[in-house]
Amino acid sequence: MGSRGSPLALRQTRTAITFLEGMGIGTELKVVKTKGDHVLDLPLHRVSGRGLFVKEIDDLMLAGEIDVAVHSMKDLPSKRPEGLVIGAILPRDSPLDVLVSDDGVSIDGLEEGAVVGTCSMRRAAQLRRARPDLVIESLRGNLETRLRKLEEGRYRAIVLALAGIERMGYHPSYAVLDPERFVPSANQGAIAVVATEGRAEELVHEIDHPPTRKEAECERVILEEIGGSCVVPMAAFARLDGEEISVMAEVLSLDGSRYVRVDEPISSADHLRGARELSRRLVAMGGRDLAEEAVREVGSD
Repeated sequence: MGSRGSPLALRQTRTAITFLEGMGIGTELKVVKTKGDHVLDLPLHRVSGRGLFVKEIDDLMLAGEIDVAVHSMKDLPSKRPEGLVIGAILPRDSPLDVLVSDDGVSIDGLEEGAVVGTCSMRRAAQLRRARPDLVIESLRGNLETRLRKLEEGRYRAIVLALAGIERMGYHPSYAVLDPERFVPSANQGAIAVVATEGRAEELVHEIDHPPTRKEAECERVILEEIGGSCVVPMAAFARLDGEEISVMAEVLSLDGSRYVRVDEPISSADHLRGARELSRRLVAMGGRDLAEEAVREVGSD
């Protein structure tokens, strides 16, 4: 079983190992350093973006050195190498973002011109939409590094995924960002267990969580349709509720001044078709145009 070596990645991998051991499946852990672990002084979109924390592990799997790997599902590119499959998705943790600060201030309570740290183009655009006066600055590093930079006073506040904080058992002061205003990233809070096709795939499928898979698949369909590389400020958030899945998805301009959004339920019985229909509607509203604009603007910086 392959994993990155960050504390959060290892915690997520151990969670998957616990699930597998509960099914009587033994594992051997192999820690892999990825490009994203080496390049820490540049924004994510400057160092090939989505897939930055995945490719080296994929290569080892394709070479037969690793059978299974655990990833934050939102790190997985929408296009995956042939021969590798998402064999299982674990029960989803919180998909929400939080504003972390020394006093737990809300987004609307921040002082004018406050400095807020994030490495996500989506979060930056959503922050600018909500508070155009804020100064948004890049924030890289693992979870511990980001929290340390906040403690050192480099930022008034930083935006993080609540799932990572809870998985590590940390208790910083924070305010939850309303998902109506800050629609989460596709697959945020979900842990994916990637496997090589065949026996490994069959084994890990035993720990798959079907409700989370339905939500995650809806979100990834939208991501794929828009063409969501890491430079595109886009979000997709699906919530299963009985026979329906509530879906919110949006694409924003980099400065957050323009955006298009869909927000409606689809049938859980035919969730992929419903997600594709919503995706096409988002495209017709100008979602792909905004995505392509973001790619051009970032490429010309």
